[in-house]
Amino acid sequence: RLHDGWGTRDILLNSWEGVYFGVNETGMDQMMSDIAGMGGELFVMDDGWFGDKYPRNNDVSSLGDWVVDTRKLPKGIKGLTDTAKKYGIKFGIWIEPESTNSQSELFEKHPDWVLQVKGRTFNYGRGGTQLLLDMCNPKVQDFAFNLVDTLLTNYPEIAYLKWDANTELKNYGSTYLPKDKQSHIYIDYHRGLIKVLERIRAKYPKVVIQACGGGGGRVNYGVMPYNDEFWVSDNTDALQRIYMQWGTSYFYPSNAMAQHVSASPNHQTGRRLPLKFRFDVAMSGRLGMEIQPKNMTDDEKTFARKSIESYKDIRSIVQLGNLYRLVSPYDRKGMASLMYTNDEQTKAVFFAYKIEHFVNQVMPRIRLAGLDPQKTYKLREVTPTGKPCSLDGKLISGSVLMNTGIAVPLWQEYSSVVLELTAE
Repeated sequence: RLHDGWGTRDILLNSWEGVYFGVNETGMDQMMSDIAGMGGELFVMDDGWFGDKYPRNNDVSSLGDWVVDTRKLPKGIKGLTDTAKKYGIKFGIWIEPESTNSQSELFEKHPDWVLQVKGRTFNYGRGGTQLLLDMCNPKVQDFAFNLVDTLLTNYPEIAYLKWDANTELKNYGSTYLPKDKQSHIYIDYHRGLIKVLERIRAKYPKVVIQACGGGGGRVNYGVMPYNDEFWVSDNTDALQRIYMQWGTSYFYPSNAMAQHVSASPNHQTGRRLPLKFRFDVAMSGRLGMEIQPKNMTDDEKTFARKSIESYKDIRSIVQLGNLYRLVSPYDRKGMASLMYTNDEQTKAVFFAYKIEHFVNQVMPRIRLAGLDPQKTYKLREVTPTGKPCSLDGKLISGSVLMNTGIAVPLWQEYSSVVLELTAE
């Protein structure tokens, strides 16, 4: 049911944790140049690019006023798509079609378009001003569709939409539905949303759309036919992502799971993690970056470029392969491990992470799965930071890998290993 479920996804840089609302032309140019230089394929400009009367400089205003803030972006979206073309990458943009703020031109013109209970004060969401538009209302449905239609018609170079939804249904009332249908809001809201998404997909089947909802709030089977991927969580801490991605992958395929390399210290938890660990975690799904590249050292950019190049070699196995769970992070063995194989059992990608640290800690051997016991596999470390690990270049039979297993060199704090296995 996933839209383009058998397709692989691009490697992207999203601007959010890099600049937050501080979007501007110079900054977007710099970020596009940097991700292109590291081998990325797509740049996504997140929140903060719109608003005329009410510029979008924080989360208290402007949703619904989908006009470019030319004070930040004098050349508009066309200037950004031209910049992306200059660097040889694709361009994507953030929108939140289902919401508005009480401080917005849209709300001033159409206060009846928001969900509300007559005679009661509003219960606001994010920023103390955010309200949910009434998707039960066909006029609101047209408004949401026209936002997307206008963007993609005027700027056909847009290849990706990050569709966010940061407010839940807080005001249980509709000015559109009759009195005896007010209890139908949850159902009619969703049906209205689906109508919009069906119209978008009928006209724009090839545009990649990410479902995001205050982080992982739209990890939702019901909207998957209209979205190519979802944002797993706003928590980008790689250690915590091991647990989240482990659970999410019980139901959803890895090409739907957007997993980004973020900064250290992490913006949500303050945890400091090696760049290799962050990459190795993100590479177990749809790889992306959520970082300000200009804050990276030259050595870090070199490592990122090499890792992205290597990920392209294993992308189809990770994103479309068969998942095998080897060591669960919940089993308290101090590590976590998983792997993907192709149907022919000629290629596999193995991941292992050290997640707990003790003196004289014993790390268990890991028995692999999904291989052909009659085949011999050559191992290659995908993301070495210097000299490859001791398993690199080894020739081991599928029988030994699955029955005896391997001792993975996870000695240092937050060490990790990604291995590509190729049948000889």
